[in-house]
Amino acid sequence: MHIYANPTRFLSLAKWLTPLLFWSGLVIALGAVGWGLLAVPPDRLMGETVRILFIHVPAAWLGMGGWAGIAIASAMLLIWKHPLAAIAARAIAVPGMVFCAICLATGSIWGRPTWGTWWEWDGRLTSMLVLLFLYAGYLALTEAASREGGSSRIAAIFGMVGAINVPIINRSVVWWNSLHQPPSITAGKSAIEATFLVPLLVAVLGFSLLFGGIVLMRMRTLIAEGQVEARLRRRALEDETPPAAAGVAMEQA
Repeated sequence: MHIYANPTRFLSLAKWLTPLLFWSGLVIALGAVGWGLLAVPPDRLMGETVRILFIHVPAAWLGMGGWAGIAIASAMLLIWKHPLAAIAARAIAVPGMVFCAICLATGSIWGRPTWGTWWEWDGRLTSMLVLLFLYAGYLALTEAASREGGSSRIAAIFGMVGAINVPIINRSVVWWNSLHQPPSITAGKSAIEATFLVPLLVAVLGFSLLFGGIVLMRMRTLIAEGQVEARLRRRALEDETPPAAAGVAMEQA
């Protein structure tokens, strides 16, 4: 894995991997959502509202998985000082926040007919909302560090500390009396019927591939922006160098 810490090697890999992940993920995700919305029958208990799961569950998975990715990249930055670790964490943050917001929005839409309310200060909902705020805070820190030229270590520490919330989200329906349904998929078993489970897993796969493609796109963009900024700084320094000093430097050379 260390071999891809070099930006040149990473870019050569990402050049062909980005469109592969993005387009395959987009096709699979759209197919799975269409399958869930049009072909799957209504659930005997939830009725037509069951269809929102094909967007809600992948969004929840990627909202939590995105922050797990930030935490791993932050650890790599702090421990091994990988040059791409900070870029990877920044690239994950925006799509992770978007999927977290989609999770909360679709959960509220599902909760209105099921619970009779758009929002409840339930353990799962509240901890997911905290994750959305953590994403916003992380983006603010990275943007400030990028704008002011500061260290990315503070954002990395924040990314690792914020990871404490991920297992809290996962176990909240077990630890507290919750309106949210208990875990439907656990190790080795599932409480979801195959009619719903298969398209749901396909949707999770499709959205995960799409997420990976978006992250690679953002990483390539951030690397390109960094290269442009470095060139502009060098050119600015060259323009500021007095002609006399430049002549002396050439004579000494």
